[in-house]
Amino acid sequence: MSVRKTVEALAIAAKKAARKLSFESTTRKNNVLLRMAEALQERKEFIQAENEKDLIAGREKGLSAAMLDRLALTDKVIDSMVAGLHEVMALPDPVGEVDDMIRRPNGLMVGRMRIPLGVIGMIYESRPNVTVDAAALCLKAGNAVILRGGSEAIHSNLALAKVLQDALASEKINPAAIQVIPVADREAVNVLLSLEDYIDLIIPRGGEGLIRFVSENSRIPVLKHYKGVCHVFVDADADPDMAVEIVMNGKCQRPGVCNALETMLVHKDIAETFLPLVASRLTAEHVELRGCRRTKEILPDIKDAVQEDWPAEFLDLVLAVKVVDDLDDAMDHIAQYGSQHTEVIVTRSYANGQRFIKEVDASAVMINASTRFSDGGQFGLGAEIGISTTKLHAYGPMGLKELTARKFIVYGDGQVRS
Repeated sequence: MSVRKTVEALAIAAKKAARKLSFESTTRKNNVLLRMAEALQERKEFIQAENEKDLIAGREKGLSAAMLDRLALTDKVIDSMVAGLHEVMALPDPVGEVDDMIRRPNGLMVGRMRIPLGVIGMIYESRPNVTVDAAALCLKAGNAVILRGGSEAIHSNLALAKVLQDALASEKINPAAIQVIPVADREAVNVLLSLEDYIDLIIPRGGEGLIRFVSENSRIPVLKHYKGVCHVFVDADADPDMAVEIVMNGKCQRPGVCNALETMLVHKDIAETFLPLVASRLTAEHVELRGCRRTKEILPDIKDAVQEDWPAEFLDLVLAVKVVDDLDDAMDHIAQYGSQHTEVIVTRSYANGQRFIKEVDASAVMINASTRFSDGGQFGLGAEIGISTTKLHAYGPMGLKELTARKFIVYGDGQVRS
C-alpha cells in the first residue's frame, strides 16, 4: 500500500477501536496495563534485539553518544517503563466522572461528564520509551492512539507496539487502540496531520522545529509548547540563601530540559550583594553568565548579553542575567520574552507574590520554588504525556484529565421548551 493508504487504514481502525474503548471499565483497562507490564519483562530479549537494530543503524549514521543513549532500551529503561505502567494503573480513572450538577428552575438536572477525546496522534523524537508512556496514558483515559516516533527508533517502536497490542488482544480489547506507524517515510506525518475525520488531537513532543512543523501543517487541533524560556525573579526582600539554591537547582540540575531556568531577573536593590553571591556558585558549576549593562557593572568579567539571549532557550549551562527596577519591570520582561512555560518569584512579600501569581501569564507560576518542579509527576498528576503552553484545552503538564473532555448530561422528567 502507499504511505497514504497505510496511515489512513491505521486511522480508520483507531477510530473504530476508540468507540468501544471509551466505555471500557477501569478494571478492564487496569488489567490490560498489568498485562502490558508483564509482557515487557517476558519479551525483553525480543524488544532489545529489535532495539539493537536501531542502535547499529544509529552508529553507522554517526548519531551522537547522547542520542544513542536516549535510543537504548537497557534493562534499566525497560524497568522504568514497567514501573510507569504500574503508576498509571494506580491513578484514578477520570472517565465517567460527573460534576457541576445543578437543578434548573424547570426541574432539569444539568451536569458534566468526563469523556475520552477519541483518537490521539502522537508525534515524537528519539526516546522509544515514550511509546509505552503515551500508550498507557491514552489507554487509561479511554483514547486510541496512533504513534509516530522518529525514524531512528522504528524497529524499537514497532517491537514495543507488537508487545502492547498482544496484551490488548489477550484481554479481548481491539489491538488497534495502540498503533505505531510502520513506515519511516516523512510523508506519513503529513498524511497523519490531514486526517481530521478520524483523529481528534495531535500531540507533538520534541524540538521546536518539529513542533512548529506540526502546528503549521496540521488540519487537526495541536497541543504544543515550542520551548521553555523560564525565569526566576529575585525580589528586593528575597531570602538570598533561598534564592541561590532555587537558581542553582533550576539551572544546574538538568540544564537540557524544558523546565530548566534560562533567565534570572534581579531587583536593583539587592543586585549589588546578591549577584556576586550567586555568580560564585554558578561559575563554580561552569555556568556561563551573560549579563545586561547593569549586571556587568557588578560582575565585569561575565559576557555581555545580546538581544538574542533574552528569548533564548539555551538548554545548556548558560544563564542570561538582567537587573530590573522592580516587580513591574520584571513582569514586563517576562511578558515580552517568556514562553508561557514556568515563571518563579523569590520573595518574602505576600503582596508581591500574589501579584506575580495573578498577573504573570504562564502555565505554571510559582513562589519560592524551583522551575524544575513544573512536571506532571511533581504536580501530583502521576504521569504526563507532555506540556501545553496553549490554553485550549489544556495549560501546563498534561495528565489523564487533560486527555479527556467534558460533555453536558441532562436528566429530565418530560420537560419541553416553551
